[in-house]
Amino acid sequence: METKLTKLLNINYPIIQAPMFLVSNVAMVKEAMHGGIAGCIPALNYRTLDELRIALRELKVAKPEGGSFGFNLIVNKSNVKYKGQLKVICEEGCDFIITSLGSPEETIKQSHKVGIKVFCDVTDLKFAKKVESLGGDAIIAVNNEAGGHRGNQTPEALIKELSSHCNIPVISAGGVGCKLDIDEMLSYGAEGVSVGSPFIASEEAGVTDDYKQACVEYGAKDIIMTERISGTPCTVINTPYVQKIGTKQTWIESVLNKNKKLKKWVKMVRFSIGMNATKNAATKATYKTVWVAGPSIEHTNKILPTKAIIKRLVS
Repeated sequence: METKLTKLLNINYPIIQAPMFLVSNVAMVKEAMHGGIAGCIPALNYRTLDELRIALRELKVAKPEGGSFGFNLIVNKSNVKYKGQLKVICEEGCDFIITSLGSPEETIKQSHKVGIKVFCDVTDLKFAKKVESLGGDAIIAVNNEAGGHRGNQTPEALIKELSSHCNIPVISAGGVGCKLDIDEMLSYGAEGVSVGSPFIASEEAGVTDDYKQACVEYGAKDIIMTERISGTPCTVINTPYVQKIGTKQTWIESVLNKNKKLKKWVKMVRFSIGMNATKNAATKATYKTVWVAGPSIEHTNKILPTKAIIKRLVS
């Protein structure tokens, strides 16, 4: 399965194990690399810069010949740790960085100085062309089948538009749960795929067995959008608890969000509350089950080792 992405990252299969908040960890990425794909972890999964540095060093030691790993950075002002995280990653080194939610200009500039490639999340052609003009190495095309915060366009429409107008590789994110899905994305013009939700139900994932089992028991039809986590629509499993609390903003939030002066602060409060709820559901035994996932869990039938999930995706 040789593509521009496999050559860029020196991997066997054109797959990046997508960075997932709370889910991704060093153990998963080690197994991803040894399974012939690249792995990535959100820098925000580490509370301190020292913990991030330790993870980087552990992955460098464990990296096989031909392996590749990276970290995801939130590059807008909401991430107060951004500059420190970028500094540590550039000091320690990794193969690539995936940027989300903001301008990647500074990340590209600093990363390229030390030989780190930069891939950038985009949802439309306008931002994709901006990424290309800044020197980004590839585009992560986030479509409307992605888990978490997703795009608005179908995989086919988005990949075809970006691949026909951009000269850097397009990596599709969303809607991949089996080999046929990968073949489909490549046929549209993608050079690889970023796969997240199928790996939630891996033995190495750092979440509760209840969360993993939910990805086995629920399917694509059970994925819905909610505004109750970050204020921005996000995909979650439609558990009884989600049904109970609803998926729309409260009337107070709705009113306050229309106030230009207060809108920013309301979103910050909602984000903080939502992230705490998500963290508790993912890492503790709780009835408040707000589990983030995408429709590609349709193909998840059992909790498996990461390598077994990779085998299912490529064979």
